Amino acid sequence: MLGTFQSSHLRIEMPATAAQLTAYLTEPTQMRQWLWPLHIDTSSDRLNEGCQFTTQLGWLTIEHRVELVSDHRLVLVLRRGIEGWQEWCWGEGWVQSCVEGVTLLPLKLGQTLLLWRLRAALSP
Repeated sequence: MLGTFQSSHLRIEMPATAAQLTAYLTEPTQMRQWLWPLHIDTSSDRLNEGCQFTTQLGWLTIEHRVELVSDHRLVLVLRRGIEGWQEWCWGEGWVQSCVEGVTLLPLKLGQTLLLWRLRAALSP
């Protein structure tokens, strides 16, 4: 894999309940709302351990495999565009995302944009 090892950890306040965050982070129909323009390829109604899906933006494809999913935590192993992992944790009014991997992409910028899109989707 070409690229450099990068690590980013962000935690921000969200105008949402823990139940809303669980839905937006584990249900592909909800994920599609805030991950746009990324295309999510999965037929699952809800992410479960062992579930695999891809996200795509133009030529960039990232494969995801769900390692762990619970009411307040999601851990994904990433392949292709990013060789690494991502962890999401959340509760009442907050979400935290940690991502580490080898990639040519600017991980911190991408993670910041994802959190901004999630916050915008949940804002009244």
